[in-house]
Amino acid sequence: MAATIKDETGVEPELVSGGGGIFDVVVDGDMIFSKHEVDRFPEPDEILSKLRDL
Repeated sequence: MAATIKDETGVEPELVSGGGGIFDVVVDGDMIFSKHEVDRFPEPDEILSKLRDL
């Protein structure tokens, strides 16, 4: 997903290791996706759409 974000936006995502199955996508301090909240991993288009809306 990081490569897709970079290809689509030109921004290099920062990947932060976590534990316990956490998978969050945070942009400028605002969470745009949380696996913990929706109990699934995001689809790449789902994240790209949210990034475009910013």
